Amino acid sequence: MFRRVLIANRGEIALRVLRACRALGCEVVAVYSEADRDARYVALADEAVCIGPPQARQSYLDINRVIAAAEITDADAIHPGYGFLSENAKFVEVVAACGFTFIGPPAEVISKLGDKNTAKGLARAAGVPTVPGSDGLLPSVEAALETAEHVGYPVMIKATAGGGGRGMRLVRSAAELPSFFEQARSEAGAAFGNPDVYLEKFVEGPRHVEIQVLADAHGHVVHLGERECSVQRRHQKLLEESPSPALSQELRERMGQAAVALCREAGYVNAGTVEFLVDRHRDFYFMEVNTRVQVEHPVTEMVTGIDIVQEQIRVAAGQPLSFTQAEVSWHGAAIECRINAEDPANGFRPSCGRIARMQFPGGTGVRFDTHAFGGYEISPFYDSMIGKLVVHAPDRAQAIAAMRRALDETLIDGIATTVPFHKRILADARFASGDYDTSFIATMQEALPAELRP
Repeated sequence: MFRRVLIANRGEIALRVLRACRALGCEVVAVYSEADRDARYVALADEAVCIGPPQARQSYLDINRVIAAAEITDADAIHPGYGFLSENAKFVEVVAACGFTFIGPPAEVISKLGDKNTAKGLARAAGVPTVPGSDGLLPSVEAALETAEHVGYPVMIKATAGGGGRGMRLVRSAAELPSFFEQARSEAGAAFGNPDVYLEKFVEGPRHVEIQVLADAHGHVVHLGERECSVQRRHQKLLEESPSPALSQELRERMGQAAVALCREAGYVNAGTVEFLVDRHRDFYFMEVNTRVQVEHPVTEMVTGIDIVQEQIRVAAGQPLSFTQAEVSWHGAAIECRINAEDPANGFRPSCGRIARMQFPGGTGVRFDTHAFGGYEISPFYDSMIGKLVVHAPDRAQAIAAMRRALDETLIDGIATTVPFHKRILADARFASGDYDTSFIATMQEALPAELRP
């Protein structure tokens, strides 16, 4: 096991990784920007290093500064968390070249799966269903028009290096395609430094369902079941649950086996997530692989009892997974609400400032992963997530009731948050029925009186 782990991240995930390290007996090094000097994870670490000003490019995204912090603190491994450098293959290569262990997949695997077009090819090779579309990247508008005509409108143009909905356009007719094609390329080039795009048939009314996987360097690959992630706004997830109310046991097993097959094809090691679209006929299609721990990993931990971050660390240290696929079991239902410093009544505008007072919910089966506290300053330099409220109960109906109670107990004064919006989601009859898809938030907002719409 590692003696000392540097956490190359901030916020709630830095605190989450810190706790996993402590459980395994590892010392912890925290890095922080000047804006995060007073953060809880900084105070709790065995050693902390300031790596720059608040701007992420001059601190958390600066590879040289992160490596320097690892060198001066004598760390032997680096955990990237999620976001920032977590899926940066160059960073992984530098980590290895400098003699540290990266707690995540190998650089070559991140490179292959980080390119969506290459990942789709690996999925096909593994026998995983994929959405009909272009055979590779699109070299021109003419090629896009020809492919769209073949698969049929509507279609999606997607950035091969994309994420978070950027470099993506829904095209419903040939007349729209040329301008949307150029818009997607331009946005992808600006956001990811890679303007390449491909095209897929648009799946109407899909659900977004992902499979958690874990793999070690000894040939063991397992899945931990699914997370339902269809409650999202502009491709950004707001609420996740496990199990999905849409999946039968048979479909769950087929999707799990598909995720494992893809990971074997890619030579995957460590934790990852294989994301799928599930259509109205319960057919599923590969979408992408996230080569890191996900924000929503706690819902899987709650239903399986497996600590995913601890498994990441063990695997990186060369140990085999601590369980087999046959030993994985699922109990009850879990729901996670992402509590963000945003104002839903004003178009989800970020709400920066000082938290005047903060009261956590409690009770059986309630977990609140947060780095924030009363007096904490929400900075404008980073994402707006304050924390993740997670509940676990014997079944989905009881989990919904537990989450509604936990949201009622959550008190965050001084800034606007998404807590009231989550209460509306949980009170919605369509959500309660489990019969919803990725259009849920948009249709829910359309049903609101005009004066309450964001």
